[in-house]
Amino acid sequence: MTQKVYIEASRVTATGSVSGGPARLRQLQVKSGGSGNPRIVLKDGDGGDSLLDITFTNSDLHSVNIPGNGIRFDSEIWLNNKANITAMTFFWS
Repeated sequence: MTQKVYIEASRVTATGSVSGGPARLRQLQVKSGGSGNPRIVLKDGDGGDSLLDITFTNSDLHSVNIPGNGIRFDSEIWLNNKANITAMTFFWS
């Protein structure tokens, strides 16, 4: 029997709070810009530890699946840096 998990999703356009509280990041989709070094940095709350730091290739759509139970953010998912990213959607539980 499979355990059901409630998933929330949000399109994010600016740095700051993504989840508004504790969460497990399960997946994110990112559309990278056409130049520069597309990159995001996610922290455990404002000023917390960096838990995910990814650089993407230019002009592409990226789907990042987090294995296992995802990445646990004890405070909240906080988008600290968003460089050369056109659009992002986060999926968490």
